[in-house]
Amino acid sequence: MRAGTAYWGIWDLSRSTPPPAEAGFAPGRAKRVSHRTRDGRRPQPSRVRWQRDGRGVAMGASGQLGVGVVGYGYAGRAFHCYLASLERPHGLELRAVATRDPERQARARRDHPGARVHATLDDMLRDDAVELVVLATPHDTHRDLAVRALAAGRHVVVDKVMCLNLAEADVMIEAAERAGRLLTVFHNRRWDWDYLTVRDVLARGWLGAPYLFESTVFGYGEPRGWRACRAQGGGILYDWGAHLVDQALQLVPGPVGRVECVTQSRRWSQSDAGSYARLSLHFENGVLFVVEVGNLARRAKPRWYVLGEEGALVRQARDPQEPFLNRRAIDAVTEPPGERAVVHTVRDGLAVEAAVDTVRGSWRAFYQNVADAALRGAPLAVAPREVRRAIAVFDAAEAASRTGLPVRPAGE
Repeated sequence: MRAGTAYWGIWDLSRSTPPPAEAGFAPGRAKRVSHRTRDGRRPQPSRVRWQRDGRGVAMGASGQLGVGVVGYGYAGRAFHCYLASLERPHGLELRAVATRDPERQARARRDHPGARVHATLDDMLRDDAVELVVLATPHDTHRDLAVRALAAGRHVVVDKVMCLNLAEADVMIEAAERAGRLLTVFHNRRWDWDYLTVRDVLARGWLGAPYLFESTVFGYGEPRGWRACRAQGGGILYDWGAHLVDQALQLVPGPVGRVECVTQSRRWSQSDAGSYARLSLHFENGVLFVVEVGNLARRAKPRWYVLGEEGALVRQARDPQEPFLNRRAIDAVTEPPGERAVVHTVRDGLAVEAAVDTVRGSWRAFYQNVADAALRGAPLAVAPREVRRAIAVFDAAEAASRTGLPVRPAGE
């Protein structure tokens, strides 16, 4: 520690679960509305009529929502099937998996012997036990698969990124409203420990008015599978960048005045998804939020670097949940003390440098909220029109990268 700096100790910010403001829940209470579709039909098997703000009212009393996951790659297997299967006491039941790959079909049967295995979404939609369809498929399929599932009377969870452009997002939202079904996006990283800690430090005012955020995820390795193909995945910004932009829009109030974006494609011969992107969001309130993602970095930058008028926050490490999720031990997550964020500020005239205890979230909260929304009328934690705003930022980023000029996102 530098000479003249007072060590102010450890701030205990840990909580067993994030409160609604930290978790990104929409305000307000559910309202009872008509549970018929626009053409007068009574939707089946839904028990909820959904409004534009993502709120709904439970209409039935079965207490269980049958879940079917489409796609059994890494996201479908490790994230969606596992997390949904944990929430049977909360009202979810994993009943089906769909994948075309014979080896993945066999693995799904081994992993989930109580679930039926289908080859396609159409096969799954003929399964009346499935009431909620989860799409863990390439990004370019999200719009069409979601619309088909919604039209068939199913609620839909879409893995991030929601879709590839604003026009697709509007089609999906309109389909959900027309069908009277839930539509949400798997932004599990609203419950990341690092993100929740940043939110908490800002809320406590320890940095003063924030004016610069740098949110970075770097690694080293060529993209594989469909994520390596820009036409299927959207490019490097549409993977980790989807989470980072969502977090930016949650953290900073007010409209985005303009975005600037620089992308690079280097070295990787089997991928056109890109190797680096820097997206700068200039908010109208004067805050600059910089998102950086890269797959050609031998050394990472801090995950967070935040400056305020009275202090700074630095956190090196990412959220710790994914390794435990891969071991099917999400409830046993721990974090080494050395990975805590460090706050630099001034108190009573003394320079302060202090590690802050991490605010702990859980990715389980996403599917718990889906169950609460569908069965008990709770607001959606991730409402589709919130995510639409992020897709507008991506559209603007594409235009800014192509032209080299700043672009204002649609609707801001």
